[in-house]
Amino acid sequence: MAKIERALISLTDKSGIEGFAAELAKLGIEILSTGGTAKKIREAGVAVKDVSEFTGFPEMLDGRVKTLHPKVHGGILNQRANDTHQKQCAEHGLLNIDLVAVNLYAFEKTVANPDCTLGDAIENIDIGGPTLLRASAKNFNDVTVIVDPADYPQVLKEIKESGNTTLKTRFILARKVFELTSAYDTAIAKWLAGVDVDSNDYFKGE
Repeated sequence: MAKIERALISLTDKSGIEGFAAELAKLGIEILSTGGTAKKIREAGVAVKDVSEFTGFPEMLDGRVKTLHPKVHGGILNQRANDTHQKQCAEHGLLNIDLVAVNLYAFEKTVANPDCTLGDAIENIDIGGPTLLRASAKNFNDVTVIVDPADYPQVLKEIKESGNTTLKTRFILARKVFELTSAYDTAIAKWLAGVDVDSNDYFKGE
């Protein structure tokens, strides 16, 4: 298994990120990030490259589009042992993203506020995060994916020992992703089911 060379970090829960990013940097791993996460990593004195610089495409639509780009998802989803994938990556200048640390917009926290509107709820439905997580988890054979800061120490321990995580660890972490995204989508569907489309102001004046 090749060593981890590049990580993408984009977090709502940024607890422990300064130390984690610093350790990755010490191991020679390039860090890509977005928005507030990139800012927090830089403030800790750790080098970070904005995803927009990596893709050559700016964040847009009030942050709705940040990581939805072939250079990101191709870098995650390509199978390293697949010659056809590797040929296509070379043709299109895709670089591997070997580690992804992402957690999601706090939808349940947002809708717990009694003043939360349907518009507020919709803006807190994460699109890029689940997409990154599911892509990484699908390709757990090659990619380490982290949704829980509690997993930082184990991941760092294994990288320090061999340059990468074990396949078993990657599978366990991938399983946590699908548990999270399943619960996340269920919470969204449950809350939206409670919206009265006949009386909600969102639908007035259509």
